[in-house]
Amino acid sequence: MKFTLSWLKDHLETEASLDEILYALTDLGLEVEEVQDRAARLAPFTLAKVLEATQHPDADRLRVCRVLTDEGERQIVCGAPNARAGITVVLAKPGDYVPGIDVTLGVGKIRGVESHGMMASERELELSDEHNGIIELPSGEVGEKFTDWLAANRPGAVDPMIYIKITPNRPDALGVRGLARDLAARGLGRLKALDIQPVKGGFDSPISVTLADDVKDRACPHFVGRYIRGVRNGPSPVWLQERLKAIGLRPISTLVDITNLFTFDLNRPLHVFDAEKVKGGLTVRQARAGEELLALDGKSYALAPGITVIADEAGVESLGGIMGGENSGCSEETKNVFVEAAYFDPIVTATSGRALKINSDARYRFERGIDPAFTRDGMELATRLILDLCGGEASGIVEAGAPIDTTRAYRLDPRRVVSLVGMDIAEGEQRATLEALGFTLRGDMASPPSWRPDILGEADLVEEVARIASLTRLEGTPMRRARPGVPKPILTPMQMREKAARRTMAALGYNECVTYSFIDGTSAALFGGGTDAVRIENPISSEMTHMRPDLMPGLLQAAARNQARGFMDLALFEVGPVFAGGEPGEQGLQATGLLVGGSAPRDPYGSRRPVDVFDAKADAEAVLAALGAPAKVQISRKAAAWFHPGRSGAMGLGPNAIASFGELHPKVLRAMDVKGPAVAFTVLIEAVPFPKARTATRPALRLADLQAVERDFAFVVDRGVEALTLVNAAQGADKALVESVAVFDQFVGEKAEAQMGAGKKSLAITVRLQPQDKTLTDDEIEAVSAKIVEKVTRATGGVLRG
Repeated sequence: MKFTLSWLKDHLETEASLDEILYALTDLGLEVEEVQDRAARLAPFTLAKVLEATQHPDADRLRVCRVLTDEGERQIVCGAPNARAGITVVLAKPGDYVPGIDVTLGVGKIRGVESHGMMASERELELSDEHNGIIELPSGEVGEKFTDWLAANRPGAVDPMIYIKITPNRPDALGVRGLARDLAARGLGRLKALDIQPVKGGFDSPISVTLADDVKDRACPHFVGRYIRGVRNGPSPVWLQERLKAIGLRPISTLVDITNLFTFDLNRPLHVFDAEKVKGGLTVRQARAGEELLALDGKSYALAPGITVIADEAGVESLGGIMGGENSGCSEETKNVFVEAAYFDPIVTATSGRALKINSDARYRFERGIDPAFTRDGMELATRLILDLCGGEASGIVEAGAPIDTTRAYRLDPRRVVSLVGMDIAEGEQRATLEALGFTLRGDMASPPSWRPDILGEADLVEEVARIASLTRLEGTPMRRARPGVPKPILTPMQMREKAARRTMAALGYNECVTYSFIDGTSAALFGGGTDAVRIENPISSEMTHMRPDLMPGLLQAAARNQARGFMDLALFEVGPVFAGGEPGEQGLQATGLLVGGSAPRDPYGSRRPVDVFDAKADAEAVLAALGAPAKVQISRKAAAWFHPGRSGAMGLGPNAIASFGELHPKVLRAMDVKGPAVAFTVLIEAVPFPKARTATRPALRLADLQAVERDFAFVVDRGVEALTLVNAAQGADKALVESVAVFDQFVGEKAEAQMGAGKKSLAITVRLQPQDKTLTDDEIEAVSAKIVEKVTRATGGVLRG
C-alpha cells in the first residue's frame, strides 16, 4: 500500500511529524517498508529570473538569455519557445544532475555560444510529461530553493511517498482513510468526516442492471450503477496526476484516474463503462462455456463457467471484481458513461483471478474483502467528483440486490483485556479505542464496523485495544513461582540421560546428525527391520517406506554422502527413537556413534592410524559412565549381525544388554556404499538401570591412605583365548584387594609360536592391589599372586610364562 503524506492529511487532521507517523504505523501493525523522499532529486535546483532573451546568431530556434541567479548573472542558451525576459524559471547549474534526461550538466558551447547551465522543463525534472517549454513560475524569489517553492505551492509534487506492508487480515488498511482511522485512534490527530452529499438524479438511467440467480446469493449480492451524460474525459488535473504518479501509477484520463483514486483512497474499486458501447442492459452472471473477453490489459481471456462477469446483450463486458473489458472502456471521445460500484465475494473473486492469472488492484482488494456497506456511499462520492472534474448530468441510481448483513457483536470484558494484555488499560480508554475504530458499543457488547471482516471474536477485541494502546508499554516482570523454595526439575530422568549422552558424545569429538525416522526397506532389512509391522501406509518417498529399526543406517547414509564429497574421516552420532514394531511399547531410545577412517589427521609423528574396535569400546564406556551405569559390566560376543563377528562385543548386566560395539560388517559397508574402516557403538539408554538410592548429592569420596602394590604377569595361552577371560579371572582372585586389571602386552605371530609352541600366544597383565586395613607383607602379596595364577590357569588353561 503506497500513499503520500499530504494524501494522508486529506483524511487526518494532524500536527504529527513524518517520523512520528512512521513509528506509529509500524507500532500499529502496519509495517513501514520504504519511505521515498521525492524532494531529494530536486534539491539542487533554484529559482532564477530571465533578464534578457536575444536571438542566437547562428540558430533560428535558440535564444541567448541573460539570467539572474543567486550567484550573479549567467549566460544560458535556451531552445524553449517561451524563453523570454521577465519570467521566473527553474535553474540547473553546471554540476547538477537532471533526472529527466539522465545528464550531469557542464559548461558547454551551443553553436559557438557558451551556456552556463539550463532552464528546466517539467519533464526534465520528472514533474510531468510537459516539455513544450521551460517552467514558468507565477511567484518566487531569485535563489529560492525550488523544493521550498513546491512545498508551499504544489506539495503533492514533493510529498514523501510511504510504502507499508498490509497483512491479509487488514483489508481496511488498503485505503488511505483506513490508515488515517488507525492513526486517529492512536491519538495522532482527528479523523476528518466524509462529506457524502447525495447527487439528485436528473433522469432515469437508460442502462438497467440485473443480478442473475447464480450470482445474487453470493458472488455479487449488491450492485449500484449510475449513468452520467455529457462528460469531458481529458487529462486529469495536476493534483490528481501527481497523487497517482507518487504511488507509481500512470495517469490515463480523468475518468480512469478517478477510479484509481477511489481504489487507493477509500478502498472502493470502481469501473466506468463507455455507455455508448453498452448494448441494452447489464447483467451480472456466471460466464458460459466458450465466452471470451478482451480485457483492459490488452489480453484476451477464455472464460470458464463459474467466473463472475458483467455482460450486455452483445456479450461479456467486464470481469466482476477483477478487470474491465477493452471494448466498453473509456477514451477521450467518451461523452456518456455508466459508473459501476458493486460488492463481489472474496472467495469467488480470488478463485477466478487465479484461474485467469490476472493480478489487478481491484482483485487484490475484493479478494481480501472491501466494505459491503460503502457501495452506495462510494457511488455518491464518485459521482460528485466526476461531475466536478468532467462535468455532465447524472441519472438516478440504479441498484440491484442489497448490502450483505455483517451485523455481529462480541462481549467486551475490560478485566479480561487487562489480564490478557498485561497492561492497566482503563475501561473508559478501552471503549474509546473501539469507538474510534468504528465499533458500536451497547452495554458490554461491541459490534465491529462493516469494514472489519477480520473481527470474529472476543479475542479480536482484546487485540484491537492492545494494538492501539501499544505493546511497547508492556513492562517485563519476573513470573512468580508456583511454589516457594527450590523448583523441581523440569526434565524427566530419561530426558536428563538423553541430554547427558548428547553432551558426552559431543565432548568426545563426534558431530551430531539428525536423520529421518523413515528409511528404505532394503536398508531397514540390513539392520533387523523392514517388516510390514513398521511399513508406512503413505510414505513421502520411495526411500522412506519403513520406520527405522536402528540409528545406524541413517548415520551410514550420512557418512556415504560426506565421503562422496571428499570427507573421509568422520565421527558422527545421533540420539533418537528406533522402532521394533508399530504397537505402543515397541519403541526404544538409542545413542549411536560412528567412526570412519583415521583416528587423527596425518602428521610427521605417525599419530594417524585406522579406527578400531577399541576406539568404539572406549567411547561406549564413556557414554555409559555418563549415564550412571555400573563400572563393571559383562562383555560377550552376542553383538548384532551388522557387526563383524570376530571384532565386536556386547555389554550387559547379567541378561540385560545395555550396549554393543565393534567393527561394522564388510557386507553392510558395501551395501551402504561406505568405505572403511568403520567402527560403531550403540547404547540402549532406557536399558541402563537407574541407581537404587536417589540422592541430590554425590557419595563421599573414598581415598586409601595405604600404599598400592602392582604386579605384572605374563601367561602363555592358546591363540583363541580372549584377553577378557584372562582379565576377569584375575579380577576374581581377590575382590577385596584387586583394584584393577589391565592388559599391557600381547605377543603373537610366528616368533611367538616358535618360542612357545604352535597355536600359542602371550598375554601380559598388570594387577593393582589396594589394601584397605594394613600394608601388605611380602607373604600376603605372594599368596594373592599365587591365587591369581591359579584362577587364570583354571579359566584359560594357560601357564605362567618363564
